[in-house]
Amino acid sequence: MKVLKLTKSKLKGNVMVPPSKSISHRAIICAALATGVSTIENIDYSDDINATIDAMRQLGAIIDKNEDKVVVKGIYREDIVTNLVRVIDCNESGSTLRFMVPISLLFEGITKFIGRGNLGKRPLETYFDIFKEQGIKYNHVENQLNMMVKGKLKPGEFSLPGNISSQFITGLLFTLPLLDGDSKITISTEIESKSYIDLTLSCMRSFGVEIKNNCYKEFIIKGNQKYVSRDYRVEGDYSQAAFYFAANALGCDIDIKDLNINSLQGDKEVIDILGRMGAKFYTYKDSIKCRVEDELTSTIIDASQCPDIIPVVTLVAAVSKGKTEIINAGRLRIKECDRLRAITNELNKIGAKIEEKEDGLIIEGVDELKGGLEVWSWKDHRIAMTLAIASTICKEPIVLVDYDCVAKSYPRFFEDFKMLGGNIDEWGMGE
Repeated sequence: MKVLKLTKSKLKGNVMVPPSKSISHRAIICAALATGVSTIENIDYSDDINATIDAMRQLGAIIDKNEDKVVVKGIYREDIVTNLVRVIDCNESGSTLRFMVPISLLFEGITKFIGRGNLGKRPLETYFDIFKEQGIKYNHVENQLNMMVKGKLKPGEFSLPGNISSQFITGLLFTLPLLDGDSKITISTEIESKSYIDLTLSCMRSFGVEIKNNCYKEFIIKGNQKYVSRDYRVEGDYSQAAFYFAANALGCDIDIKDLNINSLQGDKEVIDILGRMGAKFYTYKDSIKCRVEDELTSTIIDASQCPDIIPVVTLVAAVSKGKTEIINAGRLRIKECDRLRAITNELNKIGAKIEEKEDGLIIEGVDELKGGLEVWSWKDHRIAMTLAIASTICKEPIVLVDYDCVAKSYPRFFEDFKMLGGNIDEWGMGE
């Protein structure tokens, strides 16, 4: 168990946000499915990204990791030797799991998927239904990730509900253009997390694969396409920048660098949410920052398109005037932890007034957070980082347990936090 003591501080200075984890997954996969050699620049070797790199290696890609870039020699090459039995360790990465399941069905042989944490509780029925329709063999262990699949995916028509994770749709979008025949994905209900689909289609287009998107109701996919190698740079991650925007809304003074103001990332919604709550945003040549010049006020936050930023905007809402409601947030219950329960429990411990609903939160703003006790990350990177930002406004220090889970997406978070002036006492570190 690893522990940090965090004392009230004002973060100030410049920070380079990590590269987008969502885009990094997609660029590495597209490069690995391409012919030729690609270089992907601005890579941060978080646990999730390492899981995807290792997964593509299992399928035959040659990926050399350098300091902040990877060089990828694609799977479709003359000297490829495909293992007929493969083990893909997804660690705790839901993206790796759901992207790789259909991709693995491009190849002969058996693929075994394993993982840790709550990953085995993530629903996979959407794929199981496809397996049954196409005669693909599989077995799995309930509530843990220990699954084997054997068979090859066939082109055709696929019907998926829109209120499931977009990761299922992305996994099929990656795979279907490589099949020997055309396919169509029909979405039967209103689609959530459209921005993640946009990121997938944009990245695939950059690597030479085109898909027709009919207003997110259906995707028309020509078969026999090829991914083409290229050099690619990953932009900064708005889901990580959200922690610093939130810190600024709470009184810090941070210039946030390496963000694309025209990004397709859905987590850029943090700018609109905090703007409605009273933050003013300023764009400079190489950075963005925000500040609150009056007071923070309540709003209604729809989590359906930006679930990853909900824990940290909940923190801002906790000290905003009035009642904030977070809606359409049910999917947060099946992330690395039950994030609705986790953020409610931990922020309420330190003085917030949050009521948990089945698919959302009701937050009554308070004047201040007290701190003065132990809080737990629930071994979830976004809960840990949210609690660290909370410490900057707590009257008394907090003790954060299991902080090292930030390695899942932002391994250097606490280095950056300290560099910006965060008051960290490492007396409690160690097992």
